[in-house]
Amino acid sequence: MVKNKQLGLIAHDEWLAPYEDAIRGRHEHAVWKINQLTQNGKSSLSDFATGHLYYGLHKQGRGWVFREWAPNALDIYLIGDFSDWQEKEEFRCRHIPGTGDWELVIPAGKIKHKDLYKMKVHWRGGEGERIPAWATRVVQDENTKIFSAQVWNPRKKHTWHDAKFKPDTAPLLIYECHVGMAQDAEKVGTYKEFTEKILPRVKEDGYNCIQIMAIQEHPYYGSFGYHVSSFFAPSSRCGTPEELKELIDTAHKMGLAVIMDIVHSHAVKNEVEGLGNLCGDPNQFFYPGDRHEHPAWDSLCFDYGKDDVMHFLLSNCKYWLEEFHFDGFRFDGITSMLYYSHGLGEAFMNYGDYFNGHQDDNAICYLTLANKLIHEIKPHAITIAEDVSGMPGLAAKFEDGGYGFDYRLAMNVPDYWIKTIKEKKDEDWHPSSIFWEMTNRRADEKTISYAESHDQALVGDKTIIFRLIDADMYWHFSKDNRNGMVDRGIALHKMIRLVTASTINGGYLNFMGNEFGHPEWIDFPREGNGWSYKYARRQWHLVDDKNLCYHYLGDFDREMLATLKTVKNIQKQPVVEIWHNDGDQILAYSRGDLVFVFNFSPTQSFPDYGFLVPKGDYKVVLNTDAVEFGGNGLADDSVVHKTNFDPLYEKDGKEWLKIYIPARSAVVLRKNK
Repeated sequence: MVKNKQLGLIAHDEWLAPYEDAIRGRHEHAVWKINQLTQNGKSSLSDFATGHLYYGLHKQGRGWVFREWAPNALDIYLIGDFSDWQEKEEFRCRHIPGTGDWELVIPAGKIKHKDLYKMKVHWRGGEGERIPAWATRVVQDENTKIFSAQVWNPRKKHTWHDAKFKPDTAPLLIYECHVGMAQDAEKVGTYKEFTEKILPRVKEDGYNCIQIMAIQEHPYYGSFGYHVSSFFAPSSRCGTPEELKELIDTAHKMGLAVIMDIVHSHAVKNEVEGLGNLCGDPNQFFYPGDRHEHPAWDSLCFDYGKDDVMHFLLSNCKYWLEEFHFDGFRFDGITSMLYYSHGLGEAFMNYGDYFNGHQDDNAICYLTLANKLIHEIKPHAITIAEDVSGMPGLAAKFEDGGYGFDYRLAMNVPDYWIKTIKEKKDEDWHPSSIFWEMTNRRADEKTISYAESHDQALVGDKTIIFRLIDADMYWHFSKDNRNGMVDRGIALHKMIRLVTASTINGGYLNFMGNEFGHPEWIDFPREGNGWSYKYARRQWHLVDDKNLCYHYLGDFDREMLATLKTVKNIQKQPVVEIWHNDGDQILAYSRGDLVFVFNFSPTQSFPDYGFLVPKGDYKVVLNTDAVEFGGNGLADDSVVHKTNFDPLYEKDGKEWLKIYIPARSAVVLRKNK
């Protein structure tokens, strides 16, 4: 960055000018750290992020080598099936002088594939069994529920077939999913089942990317994967590493990108399974004092100012990209990382709240370096920031003073829909407000828009379909037993999704099952529900049953995505407002050669509502009110709509398009070439 040149971030938003010194300071901090870690460019960030190739257990020649970073340890033994779980001299690690590292060379034949093992660590005043921080395979005993690392060296390694794969981001259409709950049966689903049963559904529905949750190993299934213990180990609940690789490879063959929900914002407090007290120093990986624990999440906060922690986390990014061929990451809990307060109790009312000295520059530096590294390794990688604060520059280019994410989640959108459904009567849904909320975003940052994600599906909250229909979902969702509440819910569910997806400037996201209005919340097995899997699954049989209304929503979702794809790079096309009238509750806008028209009125239909559009003939390509989508079919969609001449607008090349718009419906038209 040139010192005296105006930052691109500020060039796009002059209101950031008063904070140029702070923005520049954060950027220069990242540049300084990159230079430090790469010896002023003599190496690369990718060269630095190779901890997973050094630490952990690795096959070496005919034997093995094990290494661990444990600076506070006095002695370390590997114990396991191979030592009868006893400390034996032949499995005693040696300290590497001048470092915090320990090493053990294991001759051939001493350990074998699937052996269970742990470290037995001694420190001043204590000792304990620990799972190595860099373990790449961790399993849980079905009877004792105890977790152990596992020697993993299968005879048949996965052979990749995706060398030419490149994610399709024009636009990015994300299917957020959880492998364990992606099946009808009341159990934990497997990578294999997901590959065979779910990937074909995702492909058929028109999505081009899956975002997988809960990949990193976590002791408590009900944490949804957010309390991670082993950062380099794919969850063994769902199968083997090879089966996860097969899932990803198969997805790539289908043209589906695969991104991972990565958790670097905190770690589980568990000491036996996790990093909480690996070798007698609770602060080895984490901040000391008041910043040690997250006050709301009951977890530990990484110390991003330590080079060794930076090494651990950056290596983790590289590991998942190279070992499992993930196409990128959705970084969870960015807000918690950015602020000393973790964003708790913060209003974020003005720009000063982002530059008031309450931000963690170490975490900002880490996120910036993580993005640099990821795109250095995979130029076409996808990175998404989950931030509720609205921090400017998250998805702006590094060179412009940004943090380098490709996208940020438009978290205002689902909040808006929840608030609207909860607090406003149908007749008070104002198109001007809807359009503003869907399109209000920073000019230099791409977003992922969504009506709802897994957050809104969790027990204690409600999905959109449940907010609209509630208990009538259980009694009136068969085709021959619908009522007014169901009809309203089906209509608005489609309209909400269409206005959200058609106004994107980057991508669109949906959580699995929500596209067809899955009726149940998500509640993982826990003591309070008798450890039941009843609500930790997706009931695909509902959308497959043509006697029920679910397929209407699923069919519409598929056709909606197909319609959006007919406009090349629709996410880059300007959203041009044609008309809104809050009294009539009518909204119209165009993107490319498509015209989107919404009538949010619950009662008023309009037979000849007119808009000024470019002269031509217009054909209906999608109608939420179509019978095949559970609508009333009140309009004749086979009619070609010809514009009407008006001399007042002749010089603009515009004429009146007049169409019939039934109440509570939306239609998409295409201008004939």
